[in-house]
Amino acid sequence: MNNLFKKIFIALLIVMLLLAFSKSYSTLNIDNLSVVVAMGIDVSDKNNLAISFQFTNPSSVSESGTSEQSPSIIYTVDASSISSGINLINTYIGKSINLSHCKVITFSEEFAIQGISDEIYTLINDTQIRPSTNIVISKTSARYYLEQSKPLFENLITKYYEVFSASSSYTGFTSNATIGDFFDSLICHSCEPYAILGGVTNNSTEYTGTTNSENDSSTKSNASSLSGQSTAENTGLAVFKDDALIGELNSIETLCFSIIRNNVDGFLVSVPNPNKANSYIDLHVTPLISPKVKVNIINGTPYIQLDCTFTGRIYSIESGADYLDANMLTQISNSCNSYLESILTKYLYKTSKALNSDINGFGKSARKNFLTLEQFYDYNWREKYKDSFFKVDVDSSIRSSSLLTES
Repeated sequence: MNNLFKKIFIALLIVMLLLAFSKSYSTLNIDNLSVVVAMGIDVSDKNNLAISFQFTNPSSVSESGTSEQSPSIIYTVDASSISSGINLINTYIGKSINLSHCKVITFSEEFAIQGISDEIYTLINDTQIRPSTNIVISKTSARYYLEQSKPLFENLITKYYEVFSASSSYTGFTSNATIGDFFDSLICHSCEPYAILGGVTNNSTEYTGTTNSENDSSTKSNASSLSGQSTAENTGLAVFKDDALIGELNSIETLCFSIIRNNVDGFLVSVPNPNKANSYIDLHVTPLISPKVKVNIINGTPYIQLDCTFTGRIYSIESGADYLDANMLTQISNSCNSYLESILTKYLYKTSKALNSDINGFGKSARKNFLTLEQFYDYNWREKYKDSFFKVDVDSSIRSSSLLTES
């Protein structure tokens, strides 16, 4: 009798399990899903939005057994909203699209100027969109940017999107700007949003073998000296006031942003050679500690002090120069101090006077000047930031290259 009860119990358990998972299997089976790896949003002549969805088929690589890149497919739909666009594309492809693996959301510059808060709120409210998804503002149309996002050293476009912002930690010329950070800044009273500045390299001119090193630090997406296979590039930052795009940062200005936020592990800069006019020395500089920020309110005006400490080593070698001499290294350190103080100060006044956008979040340090949050909100930091004055102090210690040491 006990064996009979056991058999009945096992049979009922199997039936219950089959009933519980049969529906989910039919609806969540990977064959019934279409994974979106990137989205692009442009201005539409027919409707509110032109939404592009980029898909890829990872199985094509494993099935072929070759190292060829997995092809990506882009569909664009005109719709009144993102939700409506998703519904239309579901109908068109006959599968339910899945956004949980979407790595990048791109807005065209034309669209971002009009304001993107509605789209950001819609996307952040979608449980499939991860807060770590990168936000890119493209100088070209969003669809064209996606079309030109071709991995050079990866087989899968998804892998490329995962690592394309990694250079921010060792160049500082871009930033890992995510939709989560954008949303937090959008609702914040003490900071403003920013996004990655994207574009496409211009290969219309033939490479001549010459470059202008003075312009290296002022490059940005869609205006660089890169030459080669036409592909997307991500250099610089897009600056927002509230939800509308109001300006851009070039590579050296983005480096300043990264230094202040302590988002860069080390970076390369060219500073004036103290012993030779119209000559520069390449230095690899590393922050020793996080920058110290102090904000005071003096006669109703923000006064912001920034202290940065660096160590560094000489990269470029000049014939006949004694880079082991202590006096020489002191002069180079002073030149580095002056250069970094200059670019940081220019950057800070650009964000305040020209853009009036506190993308570095100095307002968070300013809150200590007020007894309550209500007093801080009444002060209206986002508008008062344009009246700010700055004092920047840099202390760097430069040593010779590790290959140049006393014997």
